[in-house]
Amino acid sequence: MTDTTRFAAHAVLITGAARGIGAATARRFAEEGARVLLTDRDGPEVEKTAADLSGRGLTVAALACDVGDRASVEAAVAHAVESFGSLDVLINSAASCTPDTALFEDGPDDAWDLDLDITLTGTYRCCRAALPHLAASGRGAIVNIGSVNALQDFGNHAYSAAKAGLASLTRTIAGHAAARGVRVNLVTPGTVRTSAWEGRDAELDAIRGLYPLGRVGEPEDIAAAVAFLASRDAAWITGTTLTVDGGLTAVNTGFLAAIKREYDA
Repeated sequence: MTDTTRFAAHAVLITGAARGIGAATARRFAEEGARVLLTDRDGPEVEKTAADLSGRGLTVAALACDVGDRASVEAAVAHAVESFGSLDVLINSAASCTPDTALFEDGPDDAWDLDLDITLTGTYRCCRAALPHLAASGRGAIVNIGSVNALQDFGNHAYSAAKAGLASLTRTIAGHAAARGVRVNLVTPGTVRTSAWEGRDAELDAIRGLYPLGRVGEPEDIAAAVAFLASRDAAWITGTTLTVDGGLTAVNTGFLAAIKREYDA
């Protein structure tokens, strides 16, 4: 059962909140009593998501924010503080993932630059702008959204490199912010059923068999992990990575299936 008071009086800012993991995380925090500012580069879509949550009686607001622009990020943080009176939690969910070219050497610089700028540097911009306010709150927490792409090769070279960098950034900010009372952690999802997979049900069905728990993730699976790391239940956890991937990176199901077929032959 959801604790409707766990984040009572908490002010939360979430990037990439128009849809998918960001939107599910916004709903989870709002349902647990938080006041949530949903931000996204897609202003109309994040407004729609916030309107839906407001219609459920939840305390949310929306603002267009491009994490690729320092001024936009600083304006979003200022808006959250002005609207809520403080900032207690920052969730960095915004990311860019450009499809790979057939040959690695054909990849354009602008695609590489975009994925790193939004996924990695965008998180840096948000942490930099929010940290003084998180420190002032006395219970500040940052949760970054990583990916199993940082751990193994699942394609998307630039996105994967950015997510790997995000794991390092999480640890270094955690070390810096600990003395200021701010915890910084990373959630690493596996395949999650979001709009990126719309119309690709056959691919999801094929991927599902690679997961020891027998299914791909849902946005709500990741939102639950994020809420835990931001909560008082994780008060002695910082600089860590929580992998939420249905066992994908712990068990090589393809290898085990191949060995079983060999034994059974």
